[in-house]
Amino acid sequence: MQERVPIGGTPLTPPQVVAVARDGAPVEPTEQALAAVAKARAHIDELANAAEPTYGISTGFGALAVKHIPPDKRAQLQRSLIRSHAAGTGAPVEPEVVRALMLLRLQTLLTGHTGVRQSTVEAMVAVLNAGIVPVVHEFGSLGCSGDLAPLSACALTLMGEGEVLDRDGTLRPAADALRDSGITPVQLAEKEGLALINGTDGMLGMLVLAMRDLHALLDVADLTAAMSVEALLGTDRVFIPELHALRPHPGQALSAARMLRLLEGSPIVASHSGPEDTRVQDAYSLRCAPQVHGAARDTLAHAELVAERELAAAIDNPVVLDDGRVASNGNFHGAPIAYVLDFLAIPVADVASMAERRTDRMLDVARSHGLPPFLADDPGVDSGHMIAQYTQAAIVSELKRLAVPASVDSIPSSAMQEDHVSMGWSAARKLRKAVDGLTSVLAIELLTAARALDLRAPLTPGKATGTALALLRERVPGVGPDRHLAPEIAAAEDLIRSGALAAL
Repeated sequence: MQERVPIGGTPLTPPQVVAVARDGAPVEPTEQALAAVAKARAHIDELANAAEPTYGISTGFGALAVKHIPPDKRAQLQRSLIRSHAAGTGAPVEPEVVRALMLLRLQTLLTGHTGVRQSTVEAMVAVLNAGIVPVVHEFGSLGCSGDLAPLSACALTLMGEGEVLDRDGTLRPAADALRDSGITPVQLAEKEGLALINGTDGMLGMLVLAMRDLHALLDVADLTAAMSVEALLGTDRVFIPELHALRPHPGQALSAARMLRLLEGSPIVASHSGPEDTRVQDAYSLRCAPQVHGAARDTLAHAELVAERELAAAIDNPVVLDDGRVASNGNFHGAPIAYVLDFLAIPVADVASMAERRTDRMLDVARSHGLPPFLADDPGVDSGHMIAQYTQAAIVSELKRLAVPASVDSIPSSAMQEDHVSMGWSAARKLRKAVDGLTSVLAIELLTAARALDLRAPLTPGKATGTALALLRERVPGVGPDRHLAPEIAAAEDLIRSGALAAL
């Protein structure tokens, strides 16, 4: 049984978000948070009974905010809001993304700034803990006024409508899944429809998940780069700390120190470190790896700062202030998250581009310092890793396209009321694809560098790089005639995703 994650009261941490979203950890609201929910709801009930209309409570929404809604139609108003806004299309997004956005919306609801009822919060907690995952489609959010369509799909589930995946991953009507889990569908009251959907939770959830993945992938990039340095008879002297202290970027210093440690005691490096080695400098893709990987690490650190602030936020419109005022605002605009999602896609593409250049160098007989053409067992009969590099090149080209920012592509909506939007959801979706692409590119470099290291025998790699080689050989055989390469690339991807390499 996984430990329950307390929600409400204090900001969630990225590891807590990952635990709930990816690992299925259950959640439990704090008593402090439930008390804040009850206090805010009392203010909403008072305004709902007032003669003067209040936006989101007794009026329509968006461009229809000037229309006063009589009390006997407000429940219908909430249902209509959710049904009409659950207008997504395209492929279903990943369950971990849906769980992340549900968790983050719950966290905001429990701040006491949204005005929902405790019973609604408890129903959402029950859905999350039951492993019920609403079907959320890829397209529908403009990243402003919240991730409206994705969050509406989740709110629809609370109402017992739409489709979900149950704990077993079976597609079912929401009403059936709720009934089997003993959860009563929610009859939404004033303000609750807006509170359930007016947040940046989808894009923030995807940012937190991407940060987790990129930490591991940048560690793997240091490792595969070190393996390539060995395979190409490069030097480790450019990674000494004195050189990197001259340019004090923390990410650069970290990557350089890691690569120096990974190459420590390498017989291959030692074999050409004497005066007989006439080469003055290694190629940039070897020598400058800490500069590129380090810049990516520093970009990631900036994204983590933004995520930390967003995890401490309460995003809704209108919000219930501590003194009971209900105020409209623009905090639902996703620009802060959208910018860093776009920013991260740039170093992802560049780290992959550098890895592809190292791979190509190992395959080129004119630049590989004695390795056979394309690392083929019998060049001409065998093609070796020739087409694996083509695959890398295709992915890197795609990553460059994914690095084009989504956040500059605002498009107006809602009869020009929402005339500038963040496109943060789109930035998050393309970053997820970019993370997958980087995984594949590094997997191919891993395969290629490992084969090149085998071909350097009787020289052997260092302890750390040798351990990586041994881990790969548990899944993929060594040198020999051409084999079906696609399963071997997939095996290398699985090894990277396992976390075993990042731990070296």
